[in-house]
Amino acid sequence: MIRRREFIAGLGNVATWSMVAQAQQDGRVRRIGVLISYDENDPEAKARLSAFTQALSDLGWTDGGKVRMDVRWAAGNIDQMRMFAKELVELQPDVIYSNSTPGTAALQQETRTLPIVFATPADPVGDGFVASLARPGGNITGFASQEEAMAGKWAELLTEIAPGLKRVAFMFNPETASGSGSHFLISFETAARSAKVTPIAAPVRNDADIETVITSLGREAGGGLIVMPDGGFTNVHRRQIILLAAQNSIPALYPTSGFVRDGGLLSYGPDRADIMRRSASYVDRILRGEKPADLPVQLPTKFEMVVNLKTAKALGLTVPPSILLRADEIIE
Repeated sequence: MIRRREFIAGLGNVATWSMVAQAQQDGRVRRIGVLISYDENDPEAKARLSAFTQALSDLGWTDGGKVRMDVRWAAGNIDQMRMFAKELVELQPDVIYSNSTPGTAALQQETRTLPIVFATPADPVGDGFVASLARPGGNITGFASQEEAMAGKWAELLTEIAPGLKRVAFMFNPETASGSGSHFLISFETAARSAKVTPIAAPVRNDADIETVITSLGREAGGGLIVMPDGGFTNVHRRQIILLAAQNSIPALYPTSGFVRDGGLLSYGPDRADIMRRSASYVDRILRGEKPADLPVQLPTKFEMVVNLKTAKALGLTVPPSILLRADEIIE
């Protein structure tokens, strides 16, 4: 006897395989537009895109084979994102992929019909990309990066590795950050005050702003820095941020591991390469006939902490065992 639940599951499998067979038999080369907010020469960015393309290939969609990918690199520049978003929409691809909040916003301005899959926006509901995480409801869905509570965790970790802090600046570009930076600010300010540290919102739009924020922190002892994920801007400028933090003896916490591998002190956040790898599954499902409106937004499942002992020593800090034990990677 076949149970009702097994029978329904079997019908679902038949429907799925029917879509797969149809996608495989029509022989048409599919087109994927890709909008990346980072610099094309950034090794971290290239590794993340490689994770996405390899996952797609594993699902049967190899660039130059069954699909053609049109990739645009915006290098953290909002004007370029808007220009490339327009270009990609005009190509009328089967699906467009974006790895950032401002990139997704730029694409949304250009089309409300072409399917869009995002990876790593922090607040897709607040930024108006989807109606809800469970029911996106439009032409956009994807994989979010982190909730606003993450900012509280960053503040806790920074005061844990640098217990003498008196004030902490939260750096972000309001033109590219989720909610113009507001998504994380309340959580950050609450956690900072709980740790008896003065919170400072530090919006930056260019190199001069970055230098002003960090040098002002260094004028007195007890300054710390947290860099917000913001659609590629701070990542593109990460070497300048790391260098200025070192020159001004500022302990800093970063959202992604690339900062620490380049000499930063500490990072904590979702594994972005893993998010981009997982997001390939939604591109696959859309190419096989499913609709973005029916695919719930997914949250990160893998997080990573990286600490640089050499940088800690240069800052006169002793990394506590609580951080060493939790670190996924320790750079010596």
